[in-house]
Amino acid sequence: MFGLEEFSIEDVFVYVSRSPFLSPADQGSASDPWASRYGFEAAGSLSWYDALDQFGVALLRDPVKVAVEAPLSGSQASTGQDILRGARLAAEQVNRAGGVNGHLIQLVPADDQADPAQALPVANRAAARGAVAVVGPYNSSVGIRNLPRYEELGVVPLHLTSTNQTDGDGVTIQPKNNQIAPTEIAYIESFQPQRVAMLVDPSDYTAGMADRDQQALEADGVEVQRIAVVEGLSDYSAVVSSALESSPDVLYVSTYFPEGAKIASDLLARQTGLPVLFGLANVDAGFVQAAGLEASQRGVFSGVPAAGELPTAKDYTADYITRYNVQPDVWGTFAYDSLKLWARDVDRLDTTAYEPVLKALRHTQGYEGQTGTISIDAITGNRLKLPVYILDVNDQGVFEIDQGAVQ
Repeated sequence: MFGLEEFSIEDVFVYVSRSPFLSPADQGSASDPWASRYGFEAAGSLSWYDALDQFGVALLRDPVKVAVEAPLSGSQASTGQDILRGARLAAEQVNRAGGVNGHLIQLVPADDQADPAQALPVANRAAARGAVAVVGPYNSSVGIRNLPRYEELGVVPLHLTSTNQTDGDGVTIQPKNNQIAPTEIAYIESFQPQRVAMLVDPSDYTAGMADRDQQALEADGVEVQRIAVVEGLSDYSAVVSSALESSPDVLYVSTYFPEGAKIASDLLARQTGLPVLFGLANVDAGFVQAAGLEASQRGVFSGVPAAGELPTAKDYTADYITRYNVQPDVWGTFAYDSLKLWARDVDRLDTTAYEPVLKALRHTQGYEGQTGTISIDAITGNRLKLPVYILDVNDQGVFEIDQGAVQ
């Protein structure tokens, strides 16, 4: 409808006056940059008078920009799009309540394609576009490289990486390696194994998890065979065969979901009864879509269940389905809570300035989010006491807590 130039107050009135008649498919479309700019594509649910009343002066002010960095395209796009949807839902809800300090939130999508080479360019572009905070990145190999850059640029990071190499870089409400490893180790050792085979993607997060598990298992006298997994191959039968040659008692797959799904399919074809644990980076709806239900049920997973299986995320799940007409996945819930937490502190402080906002986030205690109660360690910026579970895939293809597994 509008060009990419600055928008006048007349544009605002035209947009708000027509918004009740927008279909969900039209709201916030690429041809409607005004909606994208202000981040409230669901304004069509409001009347003309309600919209003017609720947005009021906020419509007349420049928006506050928050970057959302994730793999929005490429092999992990399903993860990235869920993260973006979660952040967008939070922004829309905050904006409909009047924004933060009289300003609406504008999301700045930042696509890193899960590629460490994109880390610094993406961070630089987000800052150049005026972002004062960033939700993400998701991939640890990206965050290791660009979270310090965001901090240098004065952009508050609410990252979604799990490697402990990003401890101290902003804050995160996502589970970290040191919180995930005990659950994985307990599950593997419940089989009293003599030998464990590991298929390991050498990326920072997946390799770091395998390092922790291997060290603990070997300290307990378990023999570990570790085999490298190269990303992006069409077939992983060779590495699966290599792992099975040692006759392991348990197979641990520390990969991202595009590789893990292919490994699951190969294991299903072999009809082996070997216990298989897939690491947290495989917990994504894309795994089930790629591997199929039967192969996805071939093993269990470490991590956090899909939003619909979290008792604390009922409101988020209902709002997400209403907004997008699809079931929410796992990580969008964390993006949602991250943005809501940031907005709360910005409102309380009446500023988006880096130092006071980061300090407030690091002193979070007892915030009731959709992912549960959130408290942050003031030194590491990490969430405290985040439960990590052994999951399985139910008959609807959804990740849920495995009630029969050692937790």
